Amino acid sequence: MSRTLSGAFPVLPTPFRDDGQIDAADFLSVIDFVLESGVDGVVYPGVASEVDTLTPEERRSQVVVLAERIGGRIPIIIGASDPDPQIAARHVAQGAAVGAAAAMVIAPLGLGNDIPAQIAYFRAVATGAEIPIMLQNQPRPIGAGLTPEETAAVANAVPEIRYIKEETAPCGQHLTRIKAAAGETVEAIFGGAGGRYITDELARGAAGTMPAAELADIHAQMMHAWRAGDVATTRRLYYASLPLLNFQAVFRMHMTKEVLRRRGVIANTFVRGKGPKFDDGDRAELALLLADADLPYSNHRPS
Repeated sequence: MSRTLSGAFPVLPTPFRDDGQIDAADFLSVIDFVLESGVDGVVYPGVASEVDTLTPEERRSQVVVLAERIGGRIPIIIGASDPDPQIAARHVAQGAAVGAAAAMVIAPLGLGNDIPAQIAYFRAVATGAEIPIMLQNQPRPIGAGLTPEETAAVANAVPEIRYIKEETAPCGQHLTRIKAAAGETVEAIFGGAGGRYITDELARGAAGTMPAAELADIHAQMMHAWRAGDVATTRRLYYASLPLLNFQAVFRMHMTKEVLRRRGVIANTFVRGKGPKFDDGDRAELALLLADADLPYSNHRPS
């Protein structure tokens, strides 16, 4: 039996050149960066990967590249979300084909809080699945924003759902309520929301966190310290990273890519997705935040 997934699982970005095409070298560099950061696994593609902008062929080919580069060294959670359960099921099957440890699927916004419909959706997604399903509970307008009890009800009704990623606020309280309602039905619950509530989530029994990738080394250190019983180090690292995480909550992929560029991981920061862009004041503030955090510089990108 495979071991239960736990730890720091960053959601990898999709790097694009200035012409909007995927930058293959940058993507390999991001993978190398998170591997050397000591993370416990990776997630791809997810919301932070700009998955909604990827063509089906881009999505398929990126997953293959990821699996080949990882080479079985750490687990991969494949992003398999789609409003159409048949398409989501195909993403799950591709994840299984490349050796993914689980497939993460967002409870669809279109089904809302209609729990029988959500159960039917996940049963259709899970039909014939060869890897466990992770139910991702995203707040609206991306996901359905299920209540903790609704999330547990869906998991209880679909045996293939072995994991939950909870991202609706207040995340810590919701995690506690899901654990109480789901009992032994799920193996583990992960936090998300960019890692902004990680200490509360861990204290409440979260198995780990799934933030963006620009602070992968910091999040890995936090998880390693927590598992060693060194709560003080976990909290110190949390305090150091929180100003950057707050900044990331506004600028999302723009911030992730710019930090990775400044850390020497990627060369290009083009974002296909929507959202606020930096102005000169934001760039100046980000420079100060990075200086305060004193993050190590890397140079992973192949020449």
